[in-house]
Amino acid sequence: MTSPGLVSGRMPTLFVGHGTPMNAILDNEWTRAFKNLANEVPRPKAILSISGHFYTPGIYVTDNESPPTIHDFGGFPQALFDIEYRCPGSPDLAKRISGMLEGHAQLTDKWGLDHGTWSVLLHMFPEADIPVVQMSIDARVDPQIHVAIGQALAPLRDEGVLILGTGNITHNMRVGFWQQEGAVPEWSTTFDKLVADATQEHDAAELARLAQSEAGEAAHSGFDHYYPLLYVAGAANDDDAVSYPITGFDRFFSMRAVKFG
Repeated sequence: MTSPGLVSGRMPTLFVGHGTPMNAILDNEWTRAFKNLANEVPRPKAILSISGHFYTPGIYVTDNESPPTIHDFGGFPQALFDIEYRCPGSPDLAKRISGMLEGHAQLTDKWGLDHGTWSVLLHMFPEADIPVVQMSIDARVDPQIHVAIGQALAPLRDEGVLILGTGNITHNMRVGFWQQEGAVPEWSTTFDKLVADATQEHDAAELARLAQSEAGEAAHSGFDHYYPLLYVAGAANDDDAVSYPITGFDRFFSMRAVKFG
């Protein structure tokens, strides 16, 4: 089942650490946890996904009727390239988002669903029957702007839209693969704890500051995979309950999921 049909007047916001693309085809603790995420949220009318893999100079929102499945990786088994997540898009939602951002977001049909989005959703909602729109992360702006964009999009929660961010709280691939296998590096556990503390306090300003901190620089080779959390936190309210449906590390990746509401 895609969702137990929980009843709520407002959708939560959700950040998911997606990890390796192989999680799309593996049966492991992470993919089983992705499946269980469907039990953590009411069934959405639509999903707005902000993925660390849609990182552009400017803000773009996909308005495809049928968004293509993008295989934005290389060197993996053919089974990954064979996956097609054939969910509908929502041009109406894309236009709504562009309007909420006062024209700063451009509509595009030149992108679809990248693996940051579909590698999670094919486990959460395998029937692929919920409309999905992706919005890009503007690579030119400061972290605080990502929080502000999330705040501007918060009313979507009352319209049945799940605001979903996918990336990883720690993602320093430049040095991570050189770490001793089986040992989680201290820079990963340290930054994960700082983020957990800030989310527990609903401190989106601190989450933005952490992206410019020494600990943040150690935990990321680039912040594309961290910034989706800022949108999710920005769209949250101070009275939203905070929970962590997934915790733990896959080598140097923090796989923490954060739910507000």
